[in-house]
Amino acid sequence: MSDEIRLVLPAEEDFRHIAHLVVGGLGVRLDLTFEHLEDLQVALEALLGCRDDDGDIVVTVHADAGAIRTSVGPFGPGALDGLDDDGNALGLRRVLDTVTDGFAIEERNGSSWVELTKATA
Repeated sequence: MSDEIRLVLPAEEDFRHIAHLVVGGLGVRLDLTFEHLEDLQVALEALLGCRDDDGDIVVTVHADAGAIRTSVGPFGPGALDGLDDDGNALGLRRVLDTVTDGFAIEERNGSSWVELTKATA
């Protein structure tokens, strides 16, 4: 089974709960464990917290057998500076290292996107 949800919402803090509700609903549908869902929600909140402006942010969640892949963006220059840390400080890199099985920054049309992977099996 393969599911994909693409959500476009304002980057303002007031709208973050919508992304959490959608991801939570997908987690229930996929019968994710509480730990996997919580990890995904923590990673999502950490990334959504890098933006609080008048633009839109896109969250795409793709689930297939054994993994959930999440794409979040776009992020402008400097928004992801926390990923440059060495992982010892309690910053964005350490959070993502802890709650995901991998992440990468991808450049698309002059903006940065973060690709997250979380194994579910």
